[in-house]
Amino acid sequence: MKYLAIALMLLPGVPAQIHAQQSAQEMKNAAPDHRKGETEEQKGKRLLDEMVKALGGDAWMNKQTMYREGQTAAFFQNQPTGSVIRFVQYTKYAHDSQPELTRQEYLHIRGMITPGMKRDVVHIWDATNGYEVTYKGQTTLPEKQVADYMRRRDHSIEEVMRRWVKEPGVEIIAAGSTMQDRRPVDKVNIMAANNDTVTIEIDQETHLPLQRSYQVRNEQFKDYDLDEEVYGDWRMFDGVETPMNMTEYHNGDMAAQNFYTKAHFNDTYPDDLFDHTKLLKK
Repeated sequence: MKYLAIALMLLPGVPAQIHAQQSAQEMKNAAPDHRKGETEEQKGKRLLDEMVKALGGDAWMNKQTMYREGQTAAFFQNQPTGSVIRFVQYTKYAHDSQPELTRQEYLHIRGMITPGMKRDVVHIWDATNGYEVTYKGQTTLPEKQVADYMRRRDHSIEEVMRRWVKEPGVEIIAAGSTMQDRRPVDKVNIMAANNDTVTIEIDQETHLPLQRSYQVRNEQFKDYDLDEEVYGDWRMFDGVETPMNMTEYHNGDMAAQNFYTKAHFNDTYPDDLFDHTKLLKK
């Protein structure tokens, strides 16, 4: 052992490497572990705090508006329907007494003779309803489509962190670890006073959310439907981390995929941009 130690000392770089490993281990042993004795509630809140910090902290929490461009593809029973539509989206987030407002413009090819794209169909979402607007007029979107959209918005990560966690009676519980897209994640359940629950799965390395899910009562079949959103390809825009692709699942079946090509935040939009009574120009 003596001669082996001498031989190791003669190898270039070995003493420094051994010393660095020993120092790192000593620091690890000496450093206090603040997570020891942490309750599941404390851990859940810590994980959410780490997630918000990774998303951009105050820049993410206080964002006022969002603009995105992309395309959406529809699926039925995990198979693509062949429908792929380009769109641009404007969102004004809720603040004070102002509800969240969204305008989504769908782009279609003008034709063989006239090149370019036209925005001839617009969907506008206000506090309680959704509308389709064209140059011919405006109409209320189907009840089921409106209900699905409002439910997804009410269970979004933004809504959970801005409103849910501040309400009385809310419970935030760490729900263990699992794998998502071959990455280890921590699960956090946020349960409102009415037992409505959102589960967020957070990447253990980046602390970014990889999935958001919730269950809703199916009155027709007297059971529960599971809705999930899976996020990927996170990129930073204006200090805010933004997923450039998002996949929606319903009861385990892929329902839609959204791919974004551009995003930016905190532009100023006029109020009539979200006015469903303003018809499009032909």
